[in-house]
Parts: sequence; C-alpha cells; structure tokens
Amino acid sequence: MRPLNNGHIQGHEEALQAPALTGAREDATLRRAALVQSFPLFASMSQSDCRDIVSRAHECEFSRGEKIFPEGDPVRSVTLLTSGSAKIIQLAQNGTEVILRIVGPGDIVMGFCLQCSHGSLAQVRYDSRALVWDTSVFEALVVRFPELQRNVLNILSHRLRELEERYREVSTENVGTRLSHQLMRLFTQVGQRTNGTIEINLSREELAQLTGTTLFTVSRLLSNWRERGVLRARRETVSVQNVEALRQLAESE
Repeated sequence: MRPLNNGHIQGHEEALQAPALTGAREDATLRRAALVQSFPLFASMSQSDCRDIVSRAHECEFSRGEKIFPEGDPVRSVTLLTSGSAKIIQLAQNGTEVILRIVGPGDIVMGFCLQCSHGSLAQVRYDSRALVWDTSVFEALVVRFPELQRNVLNILSHRLRELEERYREVSTENVGTRLSHQLMRLFTQVGQRTNGTIEINLSREELAQLTGTTLFTVSRLLSNWRERGVLRARRETVSVQNVEALRQLAESE
C-alpha cells in the first residue's frame, strides 16, 4: 500500500474537528467528494457531508496481488475502493482458496466488526486505488453522521443476504444455476458494458471458487454456453451477450 498524500488524520478527537482545507488539499478533497457521492456508502448524503468525511481519509494505491489486510489481523482501517478490484478470500486447511466476494469501485473493504479481527483476507486483483480511514476516525464519523451509519448497515445487510442466497444455492441448486446466478450478481458488482455485451473480468478458476465447484465444471459450462451463442469466454474475461438466455439455459442444466 502506497499513500498518495500526507492528509492522514489520526485520533478520535481529531476526527470530530474539521481540518483546514486550503489550496491543493481542498482541490483533492473536492475531487474525492465528487467521485464518491454516487457510491452506496454515501447514499443520500449532501456534497458538504461527503467532503467532510473524505477529508479525513488518506488516498492509497495497491498493486496487483497485494494484500489489503490478512486474515486474523485486528481491523485497523476501513478501505473504500475508488478504482480497481479486490477479492475477499478464506483459506481452507489444505490451502484451497474460497472467494467470498469480489469487490470493485464503490465497495468498502472492511470487517463486519470494527472491534474484531479479520475473518478473511482481502487481496487486490489488479492495480487499485482507495480511500482509507483509521477505525477510530471512521467510528467518530459514524457517530457524527447518522446517514453514514445507516449506509454502512445497509451495505453489511446486503452482503449478509447475498451470502445466505449463495449458501442456499450451494445446498439446493445445480452448478449451472449457481454459475448463472453468480454471473448475474457480478454484472452489478464488477461488470462493464462494452459493445453491447457485459464483460466480467474473472478467470475460470475464480468463478469456480465463487460457486463452490471445480475448474473443469466451470470450463465445460462456459464452453457449452459459448457454443449456443450466449457468451464468449477468454482466459480472464467472460463476455455475456444474452443475459436472459443465460438464465434460461442455467435453469435447464
């Protein structure tokens, strides 16, 4: 992790006081506020409140493969991705990776409890940038801005519902259906529209880890769907051309 500026503010008391914003720092704060206002963490918040909150973060960049935090470490910060992507992973006893979630721009990367240790690790998938708050600073901001607290709770509730859905899918649905549902979730999380298709930049191995199946099974399904003209699959990208057809094919697998 490489800080991009020296605007980092520490301490609970300091978090409750607005820092002086002048010159280049004020320009940077305005730029960040404009960038994050559409993110779920800042839903329904005024531009002035966004500006106040982001002024207490420091901007960092992460390289591909770098860990944002390791499993078991105390939660020391709250990270909001502004570009790039990361994966939240748990490791099995045999070293196998299980991907719990893929996060992209606008997603917060944090533990479910600021007073706990990380139950998983977060690893950058490709070069990324983020705003980072110390936990003491973020806790003070949550107290000061009820909308921020509401948004954090909404985000965590949504993630819990998603994990519940995926657990049900693993327990009751076939692999084709699970893979289809996971691809459709990824459309919203990290999908990019390109020339009439939706591109998801994930490898087949990552898709297998997300759906609780094998690389062979994912490869077979993607090849089958490609032959039917539903999608195209390259080494680390799936381009879906017909979402409804993908859903129907998965239900019939």
